[in-house]
Amino acid sequence: MARAFVYVILGGGVAAGYAALEFSRRGISHGELCIISEESVAPYERPALSKGYLLPEAPARLPYFHTCVGAGEQRLTPEWYKEHGIELILETTVKSANVKQKTLTTENGETISYRTLIIATGARALKLEEFGVRGSNAEKVCYLRNLNDADRLVDVMKSCVGGNAVVIGGGYIGMECTAALVTNRIKVTMVFPGAHCMVRLFTQKIASFYEGYYESKGVKFIKGTVVTSFENDSEGKVTAVILKDGTRLPTDMVVVGIGSRANTSLFEDQLTIEKGGIKVNNLMQTSNSSVYAVGDVAAFPVKLFNGDTRRLEHVDSARKTARHAVAAIMGPRNTSDLDYVPFFYSRVFTLAWQFYGDNIGDVVHYGDFTKGKFGAYWVNKGRVVGAFLEGGAKEEYEAIARVVKLKATVKGKDVVEGQGIDFALRACQRATPVHNWRSVVGVAVAVLMFAVAFRYGRRMF
Repeated sequence: MARAFVYVILGGGVAAGYAALEFSRRGISHGELCIISEESVAPYERPALSKGYLLPEAPARLPYFHTCVGAGEQRLTPEWYKEHGIELILETTVKSANVKQKTLTTENGETISYRTLIIATGARALKLEEFGVRGSNAEKVCYLRNLNDADRLVDVMKSCVGGNAVVIGGGYIGMECTAALVTNRIKVTMVFPGAHCMVRLFTQKIASFYEGYYESKGVKFIKGTVVTSFENDSEGKVTAVILKDGTRLPTDMVVVGIGSRANTSLFEDQLTIEKGGIKVNNLMQTSNSSVYAVGDVAAFPVKLFNGDTRRLEHVDSARKTARHAVAAIMGPRNTSDLDYVPFFYSRVFTLAWQFYGDNIGDVVHYGDFTKGKFGAYWVNKGRVVGAFLEGGAKEEYEAIARVVKLKATVKGKDVVEGQGIDFALRACQRATPVHNWRSVVGVAVAVLMFAVAFRYGRRMF
């Protein structure tokens, strides 16, 4: 059995949805595009899984968070794909790819050929078994990457209300799932090897604020260690977590968030791999001119970082790289190089932060950490390369994004510390509209996405 398409998107996550919308806007014909996904549903806004989906009351559910509502765009339901002649090939795993022959082969033996391929396979959650942790296949040990994971986590939480949970990992998933567990009236102990939470992004001072806030909600932290094994009961359910020093933590459930790995295996011998992802150029084109890669799986040059190749795992990157790839495919002569400002955000409890740029160089903190309105600038070679803000207003978030985009000059770190958020606001006021119009558009879109999440409720995104 064989089918042929002009365009194939391999992967059914966030990037696939945004790419499909961009293709439709650029006038593809019915029957030219298909999306191949291992999931059973049309592409959706994945951030909802660690936020609104886990709430005990009025939780977010499909179809309300199908792409592309996260960026203030229309909701692409299964009916939308049908109306636009885009075929969804769901619950399908591709077992092999041949980029020279331009074919994909599925597990059931079907061959799907393409003229242009967009790889949007994302990343997979790392499993404890990969690190030799004994007993980690026990019942009520949960991961969170897709809708099935989220459904299982919801069911497990419902069975553990009033009980105990151990969260392994202090990154995005660990922090956001811990907030959800607390909201579901489950007592949480977080365990991670770092000196503080969000160690890849937060400074010690920033982390201390969030850890203190979590502790006020009853969360306990055990830092600087790892899990070595689990204890299970006769039914195979987890009953305790054992740490490296022998400490035993009785528990009713476990949530694991220890990182991820890009899904590159189908292409590792055929395309250039760099920094754990599929290397692409500024048009998201791989080492094979007929193949593009977007989202978590793509390692692309970041203009802001002088062209340094980065693989960025975040929904904002997935959305924008997907759109850019389609623009390059459909109109290469009219598409400029990708000019992306790395953007990360999170919302837990009543807190909300945004980060733009890179966290290298000297850090300058400012604001009132006791009142939850504070921020930081990262200064490298006399210029701002990164900025963080907790509890900001829309125009303040926009300002820190633009000040990073501008690589604003810093005359003295004491001046920046004294001015705080006003430094970014003033720097933006000094910038000329002609010089920065492209920056304004990109930043506005990112801030709009954040605002839309609030409009639809903190619970969703």
